[in-house]
Amino acid sequence: MKTCWNPQRPGPMPYHRYRPYQDRVNVPAADRSWPSARIERAPLWVPVDLRDGNQALAEPMDTPRKRRFFDLLVRVGFKEIEVGYPSASRTDFDFVRHLADTGAVPQDVTPVVFTPARADLIDRTFEAIAGMPRAVVHLYIATSPVWREVVLGRSRAEVWRTVREAAERMARRAGDAPGVRLQFSPETFNLTEPDFVLELCDGLTELWDASPDRPVTHNLPATVEIATPNVYADQIEYLHRHLARRESVILSVHPHNDRGTGVACAELAVLAGAQRVEGCLFGNGERTGNVDLVTLALNLFAQGVDPMVDFRDLDAVRETVEHCNRLPVHPRHPYAGELVHTAFSGTHQDAISKGLARHARRAAELGVPEHQAPWAVPYLPIDPADVGRSYEAVIRVNSQSGKGGVAYLLRAHHGIDLPPRMRPDFSRVVQAATDGSGREATPKELYELFRATYLTEGAVRLHAWSTHEQAPGVHRFVCALETGDRVGDFEGTGAGRLTAFADALAGAGVTVEVLDFSEDQAAAFAECRVDGVTAWGAGTGPSAAVQAVVSAVNRAVAG
Repeated sequence: MKTCWNPQRPGPMPYHRYRPYQDRVNVPAADRSWPSARIERAPLWVPVDLRDGNQALAEPMDTPRKRRFFDLLVRVGFKEIEVGYPSASRTDFDFVRHLADTGAVPQDVTPVVFTPARADLIDRTFEAIAGMPRAVVHLYIATSPVWREVVLGRSRAEVWRTVREAAERMARRAGDAPGVRLQFSPETFNLTEPDFVLELCDGLTELWDASPDRPVTHNLPATVEIATPNVYADQIEYLHRHLARRESVILSVHPHNDRGTGVACAELAVLAGAQRVEGCLFGNGERTGNVDLVTLALNLFAQGVDPMVDFRDLDAVRETVEHCNRLPVHPRHPYAGELVHTAFSGTHQDAISKGLARHARRAAELGVPEHQAPWAVPYLPIDPADVGRSYEAVIRVNSQSGKGGVAYLLRAHHGIDLPPRMRPDFSRVVQAATDGSGREATPKELYELFRATYLTEGAVRLHAWSTHEQAPGVHRFVCALETGDRVGDFEGTGAGRLTAFADALAGAGVTVEVLDFSEDQAAAFAECRVDGVTAWGAGTGPSAAVQAVVSAVNRAVAG
């Protein structure tokens, strides 16, 4: 309908090709109770980074990276961890055996392993967990009509027969071992007929003889998001109300993020009766990712609910995940991003400053330390210090491979204050140098890397130079330059000394554009585009500014 305030008109995109969710799946939604519910306790968090997240990596993790990730998950406090898909690859099988053979799994942590509904792969999965005192074996099969028709080529009855045969085999393999529990995922649950999901889940609850002291887990994935989060909540509440032997079932969810609403789906699902949430730290996963467990846990924390995990050193968590996944966490990622506790707007800065001052006064009035006083500061939903951060600098001191940590150590020990935009560039150098050793670099080693990267000579050398302002706003730069095996005198003009130097370099056959520049008492830093290649450079001493440009030129030329 046309309105006077909304000038939007029909667009050219072929929206008619797609069907709304209500034309694809029936969602019984009578008598909802979840909209008035509250989350007052954390669900059981189950990170699937080592299986589902790993499958989404261009470079899947090897055993050392997986072990580093696993140890992180244990330190943070996760008690059920999906550790692999042992029938899918030798690497996954070997990692599960590594955990079993080295005794790496603490007594209060239960590993989860993933298997499709095939007899040989089920057997391979049970071989992988042999000797483990505790484990969950997770069976999955796609169940929705489009997957049954396009992928499996099976009817509902045939899918149920496949599931039943696989479940019977799992029950025989599990035997009477009290430490082995079983889990089932009707993959593409959110597109599957609700009555069929109930038929499958209730059938397995009975077949596996679930009981309150040995419950079965039924995991209901939003494999590909198709609707707004309230629809997923309706689906979960329907199953929550109608599952047989409900007290013997752990109701679990596994939201993906195709519509960008994975976090909301998980939160509403918990309101609707889910007790367990599978996801990945920082949301890694296929397509747009799995639900983000860090965000979910800290959302509870921000509401005064114990998240039952320890993110007091969130930078160290992030840096480990970035190392293992070979993927960066976005600077604007909730809670963990590099910039989420930094304000650029003057009004924001003013409000935060006043809020922090008021917080300090309030703590004094209550007679408690600031870190124990109730938190109410504009623009900051939580105290950055509670997750190991600070408002002003966002200093990363927990890992020498982190951008902020590297910058902090160079500044604190050597007075070199890297510009924020340059930090990723040097961080990559540090990562390459320390990746093989697996140990932290000392402040001295960091400076030597910095010096070797930015302060050594290259193909272009500046032997002598002078500059003066020959007219207001017009600088002249005269220099002796060595470029390869050629030495000559060159001069240039520009609005400033660096643009004049760039003009002189052009005379020597080097096309340079200075994109960014900063300097302080210790050093100067320049980002330059050289014949289409962008690079950072640095300089120290009396000629720091000019040497920073030379450094950037040499790094760009060297590639």
